[in-house]
Amino acid sequence: MQGAFTAFASATPTVEAPKISFRTKNPKSFNVLAVGSTGYIGKFVVKELLKRGFNVIAIAREKSGIRGKNSKEETLGLLSGANACFSDVTNLESLEKSIENLGISIDVVVSCLASRSGGVKDSWLIDYEATKNSLVAGRKFGASHFVLLSAICVQKPLLEFQRAKLKFEAELIEEANNDESFTYSIVRPTAFFKSLAGQVELVKDGKPYVMFGDGKLCACKPISEPDLASFIADCILSEELINKILPIGGPGDALTPLEQGEMLFRLVGKEPKFLKVPIQIMDFAIGVLDFLVKVFPSLEDAAEFGKIGRYYAAESMLVWDPETGEYDAESTPSYGKDTLEEFFKRVLEEGMTGQELEEQMIF
Repeated sequence: MQGAFTAFASATPTVEAPKISFRTKNPKSFNVLAVGSTGYIGKFVVKELLKRGFNVIAIAREKSGIRGKNSKEETLGLLSGANACFSDVTNLESLEKSIENLGISIDVVVSCLASRSGGVKDSWLIDYEATKNSLVAGRKFGASHFVLLSAICVQKPLLEFQRAKLKFEAELIEEANNDESFTYSIVRPTAFFKSLAGQVELVKDGKPYVMFGDGKLCACKPISEPDLASFIADCILSEELINKILPIGGPGDALTPLEQGEMLFRLVGKEPKFLKVPIQIMDFAIGVLDFLVKVFPSLEDAAEFGKIGRYYAAESMLVWDPETGEYDAESTPSYGKDTLEEFFKRVLEEGMTGQELEEQMIF
C-alpha cells in the first residue's frame, strides 16, 4: 500500500470479515465491474485496475463524457484494455441484460458514479438510483464485494447529492449486515487536485487570488487522482479495508485557501495579491434564490448550485468530529505521494489539458 494510511474508526455497524474465495484468485481471474468508468475519477480507476492485472468490465454510455461529447470510438479508446460494455446504469433492466450478454460472473463492483452537476434530480438519479442499480445487478451476477467512491462531505449533509449518497451508503451497509458473505468498502476522499486548480491561470496572469473571508474558513488535505485510484484498487484485496467507511486525503498538512493562494504566488514568483469576498454575499444570493424557487420551481437547481458553492467555500474537507463539532486534520488519514505543490507546478508548465474543470468548476 502506498503512503501512510490508518483506517478511520467508523460509528457504523461493523460486519465480521468473511473468508471470501475471490481474494485467493489470480487478479487475471477477477472480474471487476466498473461503473462510472468514463467519469473523471473513473478513468483513473480503470487504468489502475488494469495495471494491477484485473479483468475489468467497464460500463459506459456509447456517447460518454459531459453532454455525450465522446463518440463510441473515443469511449472505446478511453477504456482501452478493459472489456467495454455499453449500457445505461439508470435503467436496471438494461444494465442486467448487458451484463447477462457478457456470459460471465462478477466478483467485485467498483462504483465511481457521481452527479456531474449536483442538481437535485440528477443527484438522486445518479448518486442513489444508478448506484443502487449497479449493486443490484452486480449481486445478481455474483458480486461479493462492492467498493463505493463517496465523498468526505457527506458526514455533514446539507445538500441533495450528499443526502442521496448517504441513503445508498446506508443500504449498502445493510446489505452486508444481512449477508455475511458480502462486504463493502466506502471510500470518502477529500478534495481532488483538479478542484483546486480553478485560479491557476488567473494568478499566472497577475490577477488576484479570490477567497472568502480571511481565507481560513476551511481547509483540506487534497489527494491526487492517481493516488485515489490506487487506494480504491487496494480496497479490492485488502481485508483491512473491508466493511469500513474510509475517509482519505493526500500526504502533508491540511491547507486553507489562503495557504493554497500563497503557494501559487510563490511558484509563479509574484507578490501575493488577494481579493477577499465576504461569505455573507453568498448567503444573500441563496436567500433570494430560495425565495424565487417558491414562485419559479425551475430555479431549483440554481438554488442548489448556490448552496453547493457556499458549502465548499466554508466547510473543510476533513474528518468531522461530532463530539467537538469541529473538523480534525489529524484524524484525516493520508495516503499516496503526490503533493498539491507538484501538481500546481505541472499545471503552470503544461496547463490543464485533460483535466478541464467544465461543469465541475462550481466544486
